[in-house]
Amino acid sequence: MNFRVVGVLGSGIMACGIAEVVAAAGADVIVRGRRPAAGEAVLAGLERSLARQVARAARSPEEADALRARVRVTTDIEDLADCDLVIESVVEDLDVKRVLFSELDQVTRPEAILATNTSTLSVIDLAVQTRRPELVCGIHFFNPATAMSLVEVVRPLSAADETIRAVTNFVVACGKEPVVVKDQAGFVVNALLFPYLNNAVRLLEQGVASLEGIDAAMRGGCGFPMGPFALLDLVGLDTSLAILEALYDEFADPNYAPVPRLRRMVAAGQLGRKSGQGFYHYPR
Repeated sequence: MNFRVVGVLGSGIMACGIAEVVAAAGADVIVRGRRPAAGEAVLAGLERSLARQVARAARSPEEADALRARVRVTTDIEDLADCDLVIESVVEDLDVKRVLFSELDQVTRPEAILATNTSTLSVIDLAVQTRRPELVCGIHFFNPATAMSLVEVVRPLSAADETIRAVTNFVVACGKEPVVVKDQAGFVVNALLFPYLNNAVRLLEQGVASLEGIDAAMRGGCGFPMGPFALLDLVGLDTSLAILEALYDEFADPNYAPVPRLRRMVAAGQLGRKSGQGFYHYPR
C-alpha cells in the first residue's frame, strides 16, 4: 500500500465498501459523513460485513478485529487533513462535488491526491476547483466494492503521470484490476451498459415482453447474472437516471435519452432496492 492514510468522503453503500476494501489492504481509513448517524451506519455496515466473512471462514476473528480498528468515522472534513489520498463518494451531483473538492483542497496537505468515485461525471470539472489539478483523478469502484474486481482509473487532461501510476498501484494493492480510461462521460462500463438498460425500459414500454420475460431473456440468452430490471433496481433508478442524463448531455445520442417511464418512477420515489419499490417490490 503506497498510501498510509486514506480518506473516504461519503457514508453510503459505496463509501462503506471502499472503506472496507482499503482497510483490508492495510491502510488506515477515515470516513467522513455529514451527520453522526451516517458514521454510525458505516460502522454498522462494516460490522455486518466482517461478521459474515468470519462466519464463512473467509477471514479470521483476529483479522476482522484488525481491519475494524483501521477504520474510524468523523463529521469534520478537517479530520482528513493528514490523508495521503482522499476518495470522494457522495451523490452524483456535479455542483455538490465541486464544492467538496474546493473544501478538500483547503484542508488537505498540498501533496495529497484527491480522487472521485464518480461513475459518469467529468473529472476535469472537479480538478479545476483545486490548486493541484495534476493530483486529481477518478477512482471508480463498482458496487459492491468488496466483490467487484474492476476499478476504472480516470485520467483527466490535467493529471500527472505520477498521479496515475500511484493510483494504479493503489488499486492493485487493494486486490483490484485497474483499467486506465479517458475522462469522458460514462468512461467504459457505463457508456456501454446504460444504453442497454435504457433500451430495456423502452422495450417494456413498447409491450415487447413483460419485465420478468425481458430479465429472463437476458439471463438465459446472454448469460448475464441478472436481467436489466433487476440491475436497474440494484443500481438505483435515481442514479441510473442521473447517469443517462450526463451521457445525453455530453453526446446527444438518442440511446442515452432517458425513457419517460424511468423519469416517472423516480418522480414517484420508486428508486429500486433502496426505497423498497422499483421495477420489482422489495419487502422491508
